[in-house]
Amino acid sequence: MRRRRRCPGCDKRFTTYERAELTLPAVVKKNGTRVEFDRTKLRSSMTLALRKRPVSAESIEAAISRIEEALISSGAREAPSDRIGELVMRELRRLDKVGYVRFASVYRNFEHLDEFAEIIQEVRPDNLNSR
Repeated sequence: MRRRRRCPGCDKRFTTYERAELTLPAVVKKNGTRVEFDRTKLRSSMTLALRKRPVSAESIEAAISRIEEALISSGAREAPSDRIGELVMRELRRLDKVGYVRFASVYRNFEHLDEFAEIIQEVRPDNLNSR
């Protein structure tokens, strides 16, 4: 926000700029350490999952903004990495099913083919209509 002000001492006019300072919660990793939220890291993870998929950079940025908005609106000072991972998975599911499966396979640490089959079954078009 831009404001024009007047100095009460010398009566000179000047401009000030104000902006809202939004602080994202600290990320609490699985091992208990805390790190600052890193939009760049989030973008690179999502971009990796969506590599060679027909998803625009604008769509990815919009998804990241929705994730940040959800974190800010929670009002929490800290957010577990699991919560952020679930938010990412929700956004990827909206953007691209293949990207969602790719991210889920790493995020949930799939070790067996059955786990892949379950997640693929989850995103099949015939299952999406029943939800």
